[in-house]
This record gives sequence, structure tokens and C-alpha cells, in this order.
Amino acid sequence: MRKGSIKNTRINSEVQKELSLIIGELKDPRVDPMATVTDVNVTPDLKYCTAYVSVLGDEAHGQETITGLTNAMGFIRRELASRVNLRNTPELKFILDRSLEYGIHMSKLIDEVIAKDNEAHVPEENDEQAD
Repeated sequence: MRKGSIKNTRINSEVQKELSLIIGELKDPRVDPMATVTDVNVTPDLKYCTAYVSVLGDEAHGQETITGLTNAMGFIRRELASRVNLRNTPELKFILDRSLEYGIHMSKLIDEVIAKDNEAHVPEENDEQAD
């Protein structure tokens, strides 16, 4: 199975969906109930799976969630094996995904630049109208 094949894409989306449901069912207080699995990459040989998890909050809260998920990895793998019919149940690795926060930050910076640009053009327009 090739990395970009349709079969690999389907496996990635199915594993992502099931991981999201399993993480939502965890009772570990370290795991944020609003943790979101943003992306999953399962290797073509189905041995390893990298799951990108997004958590709203500060860096410490995100790391605490990743620690909780890592400690619950045995349970998560067992549940994944029972829900998804794969030849091998992949070994999981959780990575904290900060792309959403980065996107929000960049959007705020763009909005600030646009606001400053609009403020710079407003006095010029008022001067022309006064003449």
C-alpha cells in the first residue's frame, strides 16, 4: 500500500474518527474533554500511527493532555483494535498540534496591519475633502 493511496487515506480517516471517539470517552482528568484529533498518519505497513491532537489552552495544559494520552495508550490501542478491523493495530504516538493557535495568531496580526493601514489612509482622505 502506497502512502498517498485511497486505501491509506480511508484508513487514516477511520482511525482519526475512532481515536476522537475513544479520547472523548477517557476519564483521565489530565486529558482535556475538548481535545481534538486534527490529523492522523498511519504508515503503509500499519505498524505506526502519528496522531496530532489540538487542545485549547496554554502549552502546559496541552502537554498535560499529551501525557495523559500517552499513559492511556494501552487502553486506546485495545479500543482501536476492537473498533477498527486492521491486520495490525498501529503503535500510537501523540503530538501536540499548535497549528490552529498559530492560524488564529496570524489572523490577528493581519487584522492589526489592515486596521493600521486604514487609519493611515483616513487622514489623507479628510484633508482632500477639506480643500
